[in-house]
Amino acid sequence: MTRNTTLILTLLCLSTCAAFAQNYYPTEIGNTWVLESKDGAERATYTLETPDEEVSSEKFRTLKIVTEVLGTTAMDTNTFLVEIGEDGMKLHKIVAELGPIFGTVRMEFSPAAIFFPATLQLGEIWETLGEADVYLIGNVEISSENEVVAVEDVVTPAGTFENCLKIRIRTKTTAALGSSRSTSYQWLAPDIGPVKFETGQDIVFELTSFTLVTPEKPYDVNADGVINILDLTLVASHFGSTNPEADVNDDGMVNILDLVLVAQNFGG
Repeated sequence: MTRNTTLILTLLCLSTCAAFAQNYYPTEIGNTWVLESKDGAERATYTLETPDEEVSSEKFRTLKIVTEVLGTTAMDTNTFLVEIGEDGMKLHKIVAELGPIFGTVRMEFSPAAIFFPATLQLGEIWETLGEADVYLIGNVEISSENEVVAVEDVVTPAGTFENCLKIRIRTKTTAALGSSRSTSYQWLAPDIGPVKFETGQDIVFELTSFTLVTPEKPYDVNADGVINILDLTLVASHFGSTNPEADVNDDGMVNILDLVLVAQNFGG
């Protein structure tokens, strides 16, 4: 039993450390990031909220991005319905405000598109493709190719963030009247999230403030404030029992499912 438990712990640690080493987009509801353009003319506020609509899982979030032109009443609100899972963040729907002429556009993805893959690293590439009907224009197809192109330190008014991933977003918009292309960039800091954004019009937004909600830690079995090998060892020591503290998924038995859940949340 001891030999088998040690083997299980080793395998879980190896797989988990690779997949969950860094979190580039903390997903707790209430997380907020405020970015302002370098010229001080615009502000973009990112907020993770509980979806207004009914969804079947607590893993869903609404990412709301409100962009304001400071000193005026001009404001655009774009929302993204995303699902958090083992394979990353999946995008189910976008609701975008395109101004008084084109109105509000809704784009749904079925199956869900990749918003951010589970493991982000240099060279990672993923694509998104969607369609929507736009007033006065008709059907519009939007595709984007996302690639992690660099790892950089980023200096912002909110501080200096090391080892940020620079993501290049190449977007193509196709309609009956023709097509257009643009390239934008986003920088994500480890365990912080978005810290910088450069639009296709070369407007640069930098992080000025942020609020991250401290997540609950149901897998911190020994209650020392961090989920690590000590928690995994404690659960393993009660393997096959009904110990309620080690039974982290509350199914009545301490088994491999409890070990996997603790391992997947390492570093939390």
